Amino acid sequence: MSYTALYRKFRPIKFSEIVGQEHITRTLRNQIIANRVGHAYLLTGGRGTGKTSAAKILARAINCLNPQDGEPCNECEICKAAIQGSLTDIVEMDAASNNSVEDIRSIREEVNFLPTVAKYRVYIIDEVHMLSVGAFNALLKTLEEPPEHVKFILATTEPQKLPATILSRCQRFDYKKISPENIKSRLEFICKESNINITDEALKTISVLAEGAMRDGLSILERCVQEGEDEINDDKVKELVGIPKVEYINKIVNSVIDYNVEETLQNIDTVIADGKDLNNLIWEIIKYVKDILVFKSSGSLSLYNENELSKIKEISEKTSKDRLLKIIYDLSELANDLKMTTQKTIMLEVGIMKLCNQEASKSSNLNGESSNGTMQAAQQSGAQQASIQPAVYASFPNEAPAGNNGNMQSGNSASNNKELESKIKELENKINKITNLVIHNQGTNVDNSSEKSSNTRKTINRNTSNGPTNIVKNIAPTGKKVEGWGNMVKGLKESGDVMLYMNLLNTTATEINDMTVGIVFPDGITPFGQSILDKPESVAALSKVISMEYGKTMQVRYIDAKHPEQTKDIVGEISKEMGMPINVIDE
Repeated sequence: MSYTALYRKFRPIKFSEIVGQEHITRTLRNQIIANRVGHAYLLTGGRGTGKTSAAKILARAINCLNPQDGEPCNECEICKAAIQGSLTDIVEMDAASNNSVEDIRSIREEVNFLPTVAKYRVYIIDEVHMLSVGAFNALLKTLEEPPEHVKFILATTEPQKLPATILSRCQRFDYKKISPENIKSRLEFICKESNINITDEALKTISVLAEGAMRDGLSILERCVQEGEDEINDDKVKELVGIPKVEYINKIVNSVIDYNVEETLQNIDTVIADGKDLNNLIWEIIKYVKDILVFKSSGSLSLYNENELSKIKEISEKTSKDRLLKIIYDLSELANDLKMTTQKTIMLEVGIMKLCNQEASKSSNLNGESSNGTMQAAQQSGAQQASIQPAVYASFPNEAPAGNNGNMQSGNSASNNKELESKIKELENKINKITNLVIHNQGTNVDNSSEKSSNTRKTINRNTSNGPTNIVKNIAPTGKKVEGWGNMVKGLKESGDVMLYMNLLNTTATEINDMTVGIVFPDGITPFGQSILDKPESVAALSKVISMEYGKTMQVRYIDAKHPEQTKDIVGEISKEMGMPINVIDE
């Protein structure tokens, strides 16, 4: 007897055997029980999630001579013939290799004939998005109004490629990724039925590597079985897939945290010499650093033994969350760069060396700020300072600098000029101090466009003008608390925005007004965290989540609650020294 692959041998033959898609199988069974089966179905979702299996089960169930609670009996002649593939009334077509207009025209001709044995003639078209434009057009009329004895079941991994005219004619069911827990449970059943000796740790690893696809998990398990080992353990699974051991990853991360370039490169060379895949290596490092960050935040992890947890704890105690976030961010960029080059090893080593550069790391964490309160961004604010200075001189018409407006009287003595220049220089220094202070603390623009009456009061607008995510430090979060904020943050993690999710941990949200929601950071916003939060994609993700919750377009404000009054106090002192009023406006 020929060998049958595990994913074919254990393909589900009932709806109850399909793992992780209960929301779909329940609906299909209810339609069969109520005799309300539609004429066209569209099953969408990732690979290995059960679309084709569900299509075959549905085709048997609606033709079964003895259906049981919406399930096919798999015992009658119709079911047995369908399982064996000899029932001509159930037609399976692969649109990837049969995508022409002629293939669809043959279906249009066949649908006019009654089924030979079964009640319905069922057409299962897999990977339907591969059909040509002409083939889609040829299918439209038949799909909209097929004969009563014909049913269509379409399956695809890319529904966005289907024309809207096809989508509107089908009942659509979206398959989700299968959770690692469900995959592990199914693998345990298969190993028990097949007498496969495997450890629990190995099953956990396979279920994670499957990435939501049951077929991928079964393929990995089958590769491990073919090695002929008495017992399949975690190390064997990682060796076959090309994933380095945890101890190697720990050494690499530990040496990166210690800024030890030589040791890091030696550990990487050891892993590469073992023949491990570089993409898997980076993925494992990112995952390990993420786990360290989670442990540092929550103090618990579930996928590691005591020895591994002690090593993770040791690393977490000698580094900061900002450093861990930066490593994850830099490695993610490195993984993208590797896709665009043929010199993957060189790119990997250079990227790792950058992570071990202590000076570059500190410079990046500070976002270019120096320790004495000035920053490089002040150079970019030259235009802002220039716009302030003329207004200041206007407040002191008798103290304008020579050469600016020609108002200096030629009869002034040299001593008066010297004294005036000294005073002007002092004013300029104080203005620069205010500008740099505001930019340093708020990352915002200076606006002196409004002068109020004879006082010529100078206004410093501390809100950014480049997007909806202004950083506001002097606003007390006194509005109505946003219910369900925790679920919104978790939703960002589930949608893949892990970096944004990590930065929003321990935050709260409050309504500033009916169009604005403020996100309160009780521990303040770090420079690296601010760089993540200010990204356009982060702004878009946050705005989308909050707007969907409120059912209307909402703006977002970040509220730094750690030093709410620091800037006002310092600006007030400088205002007294200058002898001129300065208002700090909060919005």
